[in-house]
Amino acid sequence: MKRDEDRQLWDLLGQARPAEVSPFFARNVIRRIRERGQRPEWLRWLQAKTLIPATGLAVAIVATMLLMQRPASLNPADDTPDVIAALDPQDYDIIADLDELMAADESNLWDDDAETL
Repeated sequence: MKRDEDRQLWDLLGQARPAEVSPFFARNVIRRIRERGQRPEWLRWLQAKTLIPATGLAVAIVATMLLMQRPASLNPADDTPDVIAALDPQDYDIIADLDELMAADESNLWDDDAETL
């Protein structure tokens, strides 16, 4: 923009008082930048060096609580099948005889294979 193009603007600018800069202007600017650069306390938790261990600790606590709260039905020693619980005492003799019969049948199975060879 040349002075001849807009004479009124340059006249107005000539009437404005000159801006005076403080001798401590640079120091004040740097101080304000540093003040704005400080993070709030709650925002420091979002840094990786604190967020990763805190997340790991939270996962470990949740996993421990879940393992301690397992239902009793998952424990096979405490859970008895309904078929065994419904047996009469007289049926135990029959079951013992069936076990002996199964054991004898298994040994005969191997003997039959030897004869066919």
